Amino acid sequence: MTTLADIATKVRSKNAGPFWLTFDIFCAGEDEFQKVCAAMGTQRVAAALQVDPDALKRFEIADLNVLKFSLPRPQIQGTRQDRDMHGASFANILAELDV
Repeated sequence: MTTLADIATKVRSKNAGPFWLTFDIFCAGEDEFQKVCAAMGTQRVAAALQVDPDALKRFEIADLNVLKFSLPRPQIQGTRQDRDMHGASFANILAELDV
């Protein structure tokens, strides 16, 4: 079984302001980038993150071999309900997906 973390150079998530999260999947080369893009469909990523697919934005940055997703934060950053102030732990959800 091969996971996204096995193929990608780096999988990270972070804040994109207090209302959005962004996920970056960095690949070493074009072959890895194409494989990741094919495996990480918007519907699949939305299901893994338990969000509405219409809320998920997808960006393929071929010149940099980066696949990026952005979505509204489940809780506004810094509120009492926010369990991850920096948004960093969300990357593990994608990193563990089979590719």
